[in-house]
Amino acid sequence: MSRFLPRLLGLVSLCVLAGCSAPAFLNAVTSRAGFETVRDLRYAPGDRGTYDLYVPNGATATTPVVVFIHGGSWDGGSKALYPFVGQSLASAGFVVAIPNYRLYPQVTFPGFVEDGAKATAVVAKLARDGGQGIPAGRHPLFLMGHSAGAQIAGLLAFDERYLARVGLKAHDLAGFVGLAGPYDFLPIQEERYKAIFPPATRTDSQPVRFPDGREAPTLLIAGLADTTVNPEETRSMARAIEAKGGRVETQYYPGLDHIGAVSSLATALPLGNPALRDRVILFLKAHSR
Repeated sequence: MSRFLPRLLGLVSLCVLAGCSAPAFLNAVTSRAGFETVRDLRYAPGDRGTYDLYVPNGATATTPVVVFIHGGSWDGGSKALYPFVGQSLASAGFVVAIPNYRLYPQVTFPGFVEDGAKATAVVAKLARDGGQGIPAGRHPLFLMGHSAGAQIAGLLAFDERYLARVGLKAHDLAGFVGLAGPYDFLPIQEERYKAIFPPATRTDSQPVRFPDGREAPTLLIAGLADTTVNPEETRSMARAIEAKGGRVETQYYPGLDHIGAVSSLATALPLGNPALRDRVILFLKAHSR
């Protein structure tokens, strides 16, 4: 640890001077051991139609696969910010796919959700057929997302129309994990979001509308210090699932903010609450059998 500390302090100093974001700094200190990374695999045309793949060493025909959908308010964000998430889950024995998707103003809702569905279908086929270091087999498939990515992944998990259009079914999923997700945000107040979610399709943008009790098991996590997405949206989504007899687990972390809901997954530094990563991995392993 004493030999690592000067390097860590040096990276902190460089990051401060350069104005690095928290994800950029996390990626700089994240281990690259124990897994292989394949970048920019294509699932759709265009500069946003690619995904990165993180494959743990020793992956087998039954290694679970997690499709992680990044946040960014539907008009920002990139898979390039989340190698620390890929490492975190790959080091725990999961194959991880992190796609980009089209953003506003290139698309409005539901364009980015349709991209998430296409990416999920391509990853599911790759896992089934084998390739890029993944042995062919029956791999449990999970959806996971943070912030706007949790809304996208939540619609894929609960509004069966999206996966049906790409040849998948809701019961093809082993589970869904939502981190600090906006699931119930009508009426929209900000003009920015009114543009992203046009009136004609706005009602269908709410994951809270779609639970029917037949979906895969769900884990919903929120930080109680989140001032970006109200934790009440997580409670609302959980109530909607429970009302239909669905399987949902919730976890709320006092003092944890919006970014902490994803930075807590990092293994390189104790940012946020490390218990969150343990909780996610416990859920994924429990539903991989």
